[in-house]
Amino acid sequence: MLFSVAACGGDDGDGGKKAGADGYAGETLTVWVMDGSSPDQWQKDLAAEFEKKTKAKVEFEVQQWNGIQQKLTTALSEENPPDVFEIGNTQTPAYAKTGGLADLADLKAEIGGEWTESLNESSVFEGKQYAAPWYFANRVVLYNKKVWADAGLKDTPRTRDEFYDALKTIGEKTDAEPIYLPGQNWYHFVGLVIGEGGELVKKDGDTYVSNLDDPKVAAAAETYKKFQALSKAPKDKDEATPQQGEVFAKGKTGAFIGMGWEAGIAIKANPDIEKEIGYFTIPGATADKPEGVFLGGSNLAVAAGGKKQDLAKEFLRIALSDTFEGALAKANGVIPNKESLQSNLKGNAPAEAAAPAAAVGGTTPLIPEWAAVENDPNPIKTYLTAVLNGKSPAEAAKQVEGEFNKRLAQQQ
Repeated sequence: MLFSVAACGGDDGDGGKKAGADGYAGETLTVWVMDGSSPDQWQKDLAAEFEKKTKAKVEFEVQQWNGIQQKLTTALSEENPPDVFEIGNTQTPAYAKTGGLADLADLKAEIGGEWTESLNESSVFEGKQYAAPWYFANRVVLYNKKVWADAGLKDTPRTRDEFYDALKTIGEKTDAEPIYLPGQNWYHFVGLVIGEGGELVKKDGDTYVSNLDDPKVAAAAETYKKFQALSKAPKDKDEATPQQGEVFAKGKTGAFIGMGWEAGIAIKANPDIEKEIGYFTIPGATADKPEGVFLGGSNLAVAAGGKKQDLAKEFLRIALSDTFEGALAKANGVIPNKESLQSNLKGNAPAEAAAPAAAVGGTTPLIPEWAAVENDPNPIKTYLTAVLNGKSPAEAAKQVEGEFNKRLAQQQ
């Protein structure tokens, strides 16, 4: 898959100069990556391979997440935008809508035949491929092996009912809190909605409106409520208030649902807890399909206004190759864009637990209008707390519908 465009001169019609007999010698490609996304050694190895293949150099510029949307928006409107850049998967539609991203349909046809469909969805806007899936992560169950052993539990559950029964057993046979599940862990709720096949928004004419009154969303809310009833966590707080890893660190919690890296929070608070932490995939309704999960992650995109689009695509061919995609998955414990590359996660317990759910995961609605919904106070958090405090899902949906729709109607 790794090759240079056939040697020829002239302009290719999209602002990029095609490679000549000496490749792209003398050119430098600018690539924006986010802080922590790619290890230094990975970048060095990729730069060396890129120069070997193209005769060009690559300059990585590390960006901070804080303020990146405005910085990138400005950069894409200027004469010399970054040639390739990392972009949050749920942010991709907004940039595609404004015309900032180059169409990568040709690249998808060439190298994307095995990209996991659920991971590629955020790279597609209005039927066109505007980015390429890069790396992802999702939530798992982190559990206390000692607490489970004290309850007589020898195996991890494979279905939602088995999970619930195990937690009930912990409550009955130990003095530990079965699960720490705050009322507003809304990304887990989004996963439950995905598992039910539900959608958080729907089309009403030319606009999007709340779909929280849908029976599938209500079913997800009822599942959340059932499990949350086993927890002493506050119904009006999220997983960061307090940090659930710090609660778990005290050794009196059977399990919590979180990102694998949250184990580090627990270990920092109590180093002795490390030997007791285990991980498993969030169980779904049946043993053959994990629970739906929210897939967070990043895509790689090419600036529509960039002057080196051919060279940028050469970079993506290499960066997204099995060699470098697999190396990134192994180094960072992130889910790669192909299921065949998940073997690189072997030995990384939280990553191994996360990987099975990737194929059935999803995201928040992939529409530019969605961004305003997540601003505080997030109406989905308000909805969850209302359900947990006794309102029916229909009543809770009605309570937040006005604010939800107001945000969806904001100009982008």
